[in-house]
Parts: sequence; C-alpha cells; structure tokens
Amino acid sequence: MKGLIARILCLLALPLINSPGWAQAVHGGTLELRPEVETFVVEVSERHGFDANALRRVMAKARTQDSILQAMARPSTSRPWYEYRPVYVNPQRVAAGLRFWEENSGVISRASRRYGVPEEIIVATLGVETSYGRNTGKFRVLDALYTLAFEWPPRAEFFRSELEQFLLLAREQGIDPTKPRGSYAGAMGIAQFMPSSYRKYAVDFDGSGRPDLSRNADAIASVANYMNAFGWESNGLIALPAAASGERIGEFVDLGWKPAVSVAALADAGIRPPAAVPGETEAAVLRLEGENGPLYFLGFNNFYVITRYNRSVNYAMSLFDLAEALAAARAADAGLAEVNLRKNRQ
Repeated sequence: MKGLIARILCLLALPLINSPGWAQAVHGGTLELRPEVETFVVEVSERHGFDANALRRVMAKARTQDSILQAMARPSTSRPWYEYRPVYVNPQRVAAGLRFWEENSGVISRASRRYGVPEEIIVATLGVETSYGRNTGKFRVLDALYTLAFEWPPRAEFFRSELEQFLLLAREQGIDPTKPRGSYAGAMGIAQFMPSSYRKYAVDFDGSGRPDLSRNADAIASVANYMNAFGWESNGLIALPAAASGERIGEFVDLGWKPAVSVAALADAGIRPPAAVPGETEAAVLRLEGENGPLYFLGFNNFYVITRYNRSVNYAMSLFDLAEALAAARAADAGLAEVNLRKNRQ
C-alpha cells in the first residue's frame, strides 16, 4: 500500500515539475534545461569560467513568473503625466525624503561634493525608486531576469545580458544567486541598479569592502556616481516649462529627449522658456499629458542624464519635481529653524 501511495504522489507531482514555471525537467537524475537555457549556460561558462554543472543547478532553480510578464506589459510609466506625477510627488514622499535627508545628511553632502550632483537629486532618485529604501522589490532577481530573458521576446537579448551580469555579480560578491530580491525587472537595492550598472557604477562609500546597495551610504554615492558618469553638469539646467505654439512643435518633440536644438532656434519656431537662457544652449522639447491638454518643457543635458537612469520622460520629470519640492521644503525648514534660533537668542 505504501508503495502504491508513493507512486501516486510521484505521478501527481509530475505536472508541477514539468510546468513552464520551472527551468528544468528531471529524468534519471540528470538536469535537462530548455535548449535556449542550456545554450546560455554553455556560453556563459565558456566566457567566464563558470563550472557548467554548478551553473545548471542554479538555472534549474529559476522560475518563470507570470506576474512579471504582466507588469512588463503594463509599465507604470505609461500612465498619463497627470496621473503619474501624484504617485511620486506628494506631501508624504516629501516628508519621508526630508527625514531621510536629515538622517543621512553627512553622507549625502559628501557624495554631492565628490560627484557634482545636487543633494536633492540624489535624495529624489532614491525617493522615486524605492521610497528611500522602503520598497526594494519582492521578486527573486534570478526569477525576474530568467523570466524576461527567456519569456519576453521584445527585450530578451538585453535581459540575457543582465542575467549574465547578475551571475558575475553574485560570484564576485560571494552571494547565493537564488537569494537576492528586487524589482520585477531585476533591479536591486535602495538605488535599484540593474546588474550591469551594479558592477560598473556601484560604490563602496562606507568602507565595508564591497559595494552594497542595501546600505544607505553605498546607495547614495552610487546614484551620484551614476549621474556623474553619464555626464551630469554641475549647476546645469535640468528642465523649464515652455510656451509652445506653431506648426513645428511635433517635429521637435519627435527628435527625442537628447538636447539637439539651440534655444535660439526653438524660439524662432515659437517654443520659448519663461526665463532667459543663452541662445546657444541646446535643449530637447518635451511633451507631457496634462489633464487639460499637452504641457511643454525644454529639457537640458541634466534632464537627459536622468532619463539614462530610467528611459521615461514621466519618470525623469517626476524625479525633477520631487527634487524641487524637497529642496524647497528643506530650505523652508532651515529658514524656520534660523528664525527660531534668533528668537531664542533675544
């Protein structure tokens, strides 16, 4: 009877073992990966000296997550601007950002000076990405990258590369690749770096011996280092609202987010900022969806740098707006503190 029960349980388990959510089938004690996964394992092993069998065992533990594919099909950045902005620029996120800024003021100031990126931009980036470390992601990074590398054809090549980078990162840092958790796209830590960015731009800022984006100091400095590496201009313009009229607006919007047209040429075409900007300064024309119609902005080099962090105009503009709100609130708090100090001295 016990033998019969055991055989029944084995038969019931087979659909689970062989379901698409698993990376392998098990036959005769040998792991049989999907052909495309096996090819990946062989190529990565040859390129980087991994033990192929050890790598197969890792890949055998990866699971396809349908919720990740659903999230990729409906990215939050695709919402219209007037719905997207309030999610990230609101009193709660500003208040939390001020607390984070105060608690980490020394590190933020040091990173800002070293890399030339404003303190409020650093804080706002962490605010938009993970609400200052409160939400760093619930998915296993291995699952996220596996799912997108082998189940998301539009960007499979990119995510296979990121999966390769993740395996290298895990080896370099001596961590179990099945353990780290992150976003549905495989981004990690308070700063939400993809594995390739983690390996290239993450900074050990607290002297722990290795970059660790779960630590505030490393995340803060890594954001600043990333922006600096992509060409942040100290004291440069980011974005300005624009009065736009004429038939050529769409033509300039279609050029993309990288500044490519002089402000003087845009002004001649009927697209003007509200303040004096040197005519030779290059800008991009940005269009966002307002509740009552399109909103136009001029985006400068530093705005383009923000889009290198996340390639979305909604994302970049919300980060900029949050940074502005944080800076204004912190200045107001400082002014109030100075007033109170003077009163106490009287």
